[in-house]
Amino acid sequence: FRNIENRDAVLAWDSRRERRDEAGHPVTRWDGIGTVEHPATGERVPDPQARVQVWDYLKPRPAMWPQADFIVGNPPFIGTSRMREALGDGYTEALRAAYPKVPDSADFVMYWWEKAALATRAGELRRFGLITTNSLRQTFNRRVLEQHLADPKTPLSLLFAIPDHPWVDAGDGAAVRIAMTVAAPGAAPGRLVTVTEERKGETEAEGRPVNLSTEKGRIFANLRIGADVAGAVALRANDGLAHMGVKLHGMGFIVSPAEARHLGLGTVPGLERHIRPFLNGRDLAQTTRGTLAIDFFGLSESQARDSFPQAFQLVLDTVKPERDQNNRETYRRNWWIFGEPRKELRPALEGLSRYIATPRTAKHRIFQFVSSDSISESKLVVIATDDAWHLAVVSSRLHEIFSLAAGGWLGIGNDPTYNHSDCFNPFPFPDPTEFQKVRLRSLGEQLDAHRKAQQAAHPKLTLTGIYNVLEKLRSGERIEGKDREVYDQGLVGILRKLHDEMDAEVAAAYGWPVDLPEHDLLQRLVDLNRERAAEEAQGLIRWLRPDFQNPTGRAVTAQPIQTEMLVTPGTGKGRPPWPASLPDQMRALRDVLADLGPGDPETIARRFRNARTTTVESLLETLSVVRSAALREDGRYEAR
Repeated sequence: FRNIENRDAVLAWDSRRERRDEAGHPVTRWDGIGTVEHPATGERVPDPQARVQVWDYLKPRPAMWPQADFIVGNPPFIGTSRMREALGDGYTEALRAAYPKVPDSADFVMYWWEKAALATRAGELRRFGLITTNSLRQTFNRRVLEQHLADPKTPLSLLFAIPDHPWVDAGDGAAVRIAMTVAAPGAAPGRLVTVTEERKGETEAEGRPVNLSTEKGRIFANLRIGADVAGAVALRANDGLAHMGVKLHGMGFIVSPAEARHLGLGTVPGLERHIRPFLNGRDLAQTTRGTLAIDFFGLSESQARDSFPQAFQLVLDTVKPERDQNNRETYRRNWWIFGEPRKELRPALEGLSRYIATPRTAKHRIFQFVSSDSISESKLVVIATDDAWHLAVVSSRLHEIFSLAAGGWLGIGNDPTYNHSDCFNPFPFPDPTEFQKVRLRSLGEQLDAHRKAQQAAHPKLTLTGIYNVLEKLRSGERIEGKDREVYDQGLVGILRKLHDEMDAEVAAAYGWPVDLPEHDLLQRLVDLNRERAAEEAQGLIRWLRPDFQNPTGRAVTAQPIQTEMLVTPGTGKGRPPWPASLPDQMRALRDVLADLGPGDPETIARRFRNARTTTVESLLETLSVVRSAALREDGRYEAR
């Protein structure tokens, strides 16, 4: 039928690709990561001549696709971190040049999503459906979705989505997690299908039986229905406090306590500022390794060499050879310093004796204080504050629910990820009274001290183990065997009581009931985010750390209010007024139910200006009688 074409699906260019070294000589059998195969042994060995390659992709541009009504695809699963290794530097750079609106940190599959979305919005397709990894919900991937779903003139809608589903390759039994999305032009509600239970099959290659549940409503870029958490904007009140930890780009920076003493720690004056405890996610969630790292940030090469020659020589011997092979020129030039030393984080930590840290990817979202003497690795998110009322808020159920909705999910274990730009920066903290702050501080200090005391008394006790048992305790499971030992050692009953008291106090600081359903809580947080954004545009900023964020106390000049800050989720317009006529009110409520998903009368009323909850509740009852809406057992209404 001549309908299968053997060519690149997403990239076109005008010349063949060539691989050459810096001198212009052809390089053969180069694997794209700065090594070549040794002709005698076949082993991969570093080759400085192959470090910089020139791949000739002239006039890179999106590939043309045949005319079609529908597109269905299962594009390659290559994460952004592996694109250069799998595809080569030249191809990766050409691809990114051809698709300037796709973030450089997006996975390979998103270029298929971008092409299909553009074609659909242009009227060339009726709809498309793609299988991707479940990392589609990660920050930089979902930005591709956001720009198409939120376009005010020609938006896309997700008509069907499965955020997370097991996938087992029948050929080799490889297990991954996938997402599925179906998109079409216009603004319409969709079906969100969620895996509620999965079981192992008789053989892994046969897949896994699953149970599914379905919700209807507007599906947002984070593949959720309800509040548009993905559309929440960063708040200046939180600015400059949350950061990723450092990236070493050289394992030679890490030393054991014995090695550190041999280098002069404890005897060489000032070295304690440059050899410090080094923490990663496992140190916080499991058990600490007790490792340290050599941190020469702030010192020139000559200053580091002259002041601390032994430590400098170790870095010279172990880090510099590795950095010399690095493709990034700044890494090669500043080889004695961490690859990403996080210079923007360091001023935020000055003057603090401790700060809050949490693993970026973890089964349980746990925040804790760590000493400011410690260096946090990039798998940790650092929040530069020592105030325990901040610890209480981020440790509360409210922030956990928001972060789970705003963050992504990663890996076969499907653990939630905490990206500070999505989970912390847009999160609207409460504005508690001084009395409430005192109470929150007390609970935050008690929580942190309780966990640390139990771990000190039982060195093998881990926070992951403690919170595994806490999760079972909350679900009503029987605590026995090994779990009982963890329960007793961790005093998990007391831990639960502390969390319950903290949740109640945080909810009171917002002025909300402590037992709000998740949908309603998220909607309130998103609404508060937009209210705070509007306030900040007018110059009112509720700084979390005014001594650091606004040390002079100067007033902030009001800025023009950006329309997108005031967008009501799913409407594309500012929060509309409550319609005057009864028919218009009924139509408006039906539209909101289709857009919002399940909601209680108060939450739905807040979608309009000047709408009374009692009126909205009465009309919702009418809609349920005529079968245009349905009242759920939890008291919320949903579209039918």
